[in-house]
Amino acid sequence: MVRAVAPDAETSSRPPAGPDVDPLGDPFLRTRFTPPSRPATFLRRERLVERLRQASTTPLVMVNGAAGAGKTLLVADWAAGLRRRAAWLTVDETVRRPGMFWAHLIKALGTAGVPIPADVGFPSDARQADPTLLNRLAARLSGDRTGVTLVVDEYDQVDPEVSQQLGFVLHHAGPGLNLVLVTRTEPLLPLHRYRASGELTEIRDADLAFTPEEAVELLERHGLRLPLAAAEALVDRTRGWAAGLRLCALAARRSPDPERYLKEFEAGHSTVADFLLAEVLQRQPAPTQDLLLRVSVLDRFCAGLADELTGRRDAEPTLAELHRVNAFVEDLGHSWYRLHPLFREILRVHLRERYPGLEPELHRRSAHWLRRSGALPEMVAHGAAAGDWEFTARALVDDLAIGQLFTGLCHDDLARLFADMEPGTATAESDLVQAARDLSRHDLDRGLVHLRDAREHLAADNAGPPAVQLSYALLEALAARLSGSPHRAEQAARAAGEIQREVPAHLLDRHPELPALLLTHVGSARLWAGHLEEAREALTSVTDEHGSASTAMARQESLAHLALIDYLDGWPDKAQRRVTAALAESERFGVPECADCGLGGLVLAAVAVERDELDRAQALLDGTPGCAVPDPVTAAGRSLVTARLLLARGRAHAAVAAAAAEVPADVASPWAQGHTALVASCAHLAEGRPDAAAEVLRDLDTEQPACVVGAARAHLAAGDRTTALDVLDALPGARHVGPAVRVRATLVRAQAAHADGDAAATRRLLTEALLTARRDRLRRPFREAGAWLGPLLAGAPLRELAAGWLEPGDAAPGAEPAPVLVERLSERERDVLVRLARMMSTEEIAADLYVSVNTVKTHVKNLHRKLAVNRRTEAVRQARRLGLL
Repeated sequence: MVRAVAPDAETSSRPPAGPDVDPLGDPFLRTRFTPPSRPATFLRRERLVERLRQASTTPLVMVNGAAGAGKTLLVADWAAGLRRRAAWLTVDETVRRPGMFWAHLIKALGTAGVPIPADVGFPSDARQADPTLLNRLAARLSGDRTGVTLVVDEYDQVDPEVSQQLGFVLHHAGPGLNLVLVTRTEPLLPLHRYRASGELTEIRDADLAFTPEEAVELLERHGLRLPLAAAEALVDRTRGWAAGLRLCALAARRSPDPERYLKEFEAGHSTVADFLLAEVLQRQPAPTQDLLLRVSVLDRFCAGLADELTGRRDAEPTLAELHRVNAFVEDLGHSWYRLHPLFREILRVHLRERYPGLEPELHRRSAHWLRRSGALPEMVAHGAAAGDWEFTARALVDDLAIGQLFTGLCHDDLARLFADMEPGTATAESDLVQAARDLSRHDLDRGLVHLRDAREHLAADNAGPPAVQLSYALLEALAARLSGSPHRAEQAARAAGEIQREVPAHLLDRHPELPALLLTHVGSARLWAGHLEEAREALTSVTDEHGSASTAMARQESLAHLALIDYLDGWPDKAQRRVTAALAESERFGVPECADCGLGGLVLAAVAVERDELDRAQALLDGTPGCAVPDPVTAAGRSLVTARLLLARGRAHAAVAAAAAEVPADVASPWAQGHTALVASCAHLAEGRPDAAAEVLRDLDTEQPACVVGAARAHLAAGDRTTALDVLDALPGARHVGPAVRVRATLVRAQAAHADGDAAATRRLLTEALLTARRDRLRRPFREAGAWLGPLLAGAPLRELAAGWLEPGDAAPGAEPAPVLVERLSERERDVLVRLARMMSTEEIAADLYVSVNTVKTHVKNLHRKLAVNRRTEAVRQARRLGLL
């Protein structure tokens, strides 16, 4: 036991200091010069040991970490394997003063076999060290060719003046001294100089933290086998803190279900709590303990927020000091801090025990402070924790942030917080928040009830503030979309446009997600109404905006709807690119891939059906998550894709039933009705009933190209060639009709020509269909065309055009088709091709060949046809593959 020394005892008469006694006349304790032994459960971590091995080239090593971080055992294990002499000194309260420190340091060197001549001297005063002694000691060490590694453990205990003296000795000892400081705080040495010169090796808390793999090994040494996933969760909770992991392991060994214990243990009443309370909390003065207990309700905090909770104004220096001494207060930068997760858990338990009933008040104060500071998501969390729903809802709506319940990175957190909102809260703002909560979960019935209540409150308040009205308009547009009511959605959009003029510009600028969501809802409603161009306009205005995390989910959803429009218009490749862009959006900003309720996956499945990749289509359909109550567009899209897939598999009756599945909506959708009828028509054709197929589509009032082509095909199968061709002649130009529609239309014309015995026209039309289908690998139209097509495709030159992509097994999905030259190139076409390869423009080629621009365009068009491509770059690539360049 260390003897307590009165202040005057250090100056009273004492035995002379020497090799066997310290300046106070007490014998040296050998435990201060002996590294601690490593327990049987100790885990050597080679990544850290290797860092220390490399440190032999630097004069100063600093291992700086919190209590229980594993600093001392790490250094002791490394020092035990050193080839050069290693001295060890553990500092405590008795050894902290300069005279005592240098006496013990000299004794540590002697214990390690470093001879210290008598002329160096020995401290005789516990409070100070003679400068002459330091000079002589530095000179002695600098002249030692063997050198010594000196480890000073618990260095944070020493008096500040010791650091200045130690820095002097280290500098002048040169290569004779390799100093290793094990400390909880940053030592008062000129570290910046050592860093700048590359003479400092640092191992800090972040380095000392155990990785999940290391945690698995450590637990195994304690007799516990834990899956890596469980170890990752434990490391996340403890932040890889060595003592926490070991204490948890020791406690878990006494549990009948160790894995469950490590997952669910209550940190507030555990050996971990005992350690942290003793080593960290109870070492602090009472005001600091009070601050730590109060900020334990916060995920992160700054000095101003901490002062709000304590009612004092001393948080700034206190927090800086707590971080400096590694008291489990982490600096997040920009003057913000957070507590170590386990420490925070323990403090919250003791907060409730020491100050019963204070926690809700601390949450309320935090919410009001954060509201003034503009930290909205955190404000909502604390307002909810305080149960102050009216304040929280009002703040969310007044800030125009209600859209963040549907989009942005805090979407899930906000929805979860407001899930516990008390039903008795009754203001316009609280009704709007509850409506938003329900609509975000696609709970339309409850959402409509809260919207109605909000409308009544707004009427009683003479419409209410602009922010409240605009929030209502947004939710009304969403409710109209989910209800399948395009007219109501348009009304809400017009109302929102008028209200926006009254909303402060800075609020609108801060919340770009609100107009993005509004346009997404309107675009979806227009799509349901069959107004595809108007829908495309609204949705494109969302996707064309500069991307940000707050609008990412709206852009993802808009891209998925645009992909569906592309598919309906017959552009499968374009639709696939839209979905890919939507997935990239979700990956870029970390938003859920299912933000569009699976619409993107449904479009990909539909594209796979067009390519006759039926197993892939089924996998996409099965793997696409859907909302419990999806909006009508998504519900109809799923019915359509399911029906098309069943039709492709030869299950006509099931396909008709799937297409006719009821989609709840206030009004019917023209495109949904059209494609339902088209599936029924195709089912009749597949079963040999062409008259019934034609009858299904005869009176359908639709301008959808796919349905028009389906009607023409049915009329031709029923023997009405004239009507079939007249229907096709009414189709828009190729620029407005996608390849999936064009291929089917061309095949109908080819079948008509074949029935007329016109072999040349049949071959020309089939060539056109094959060339159009090649790029998008559209196999399904050829499967649907019928038996008449098989013999024609088996002969040259059509066989070459179909090779490599049309027949199953010819190429893997996505593989590039084999190059085909449909017809020999003319000399002038070769001249143009050579110049295309040089990246010359149309005008430059015309000038170089002394021909008109229109002539060059004609040659380029011929090159596309003969090389079976659609673009200039593809023409050049195809020509190289064919050896033409």
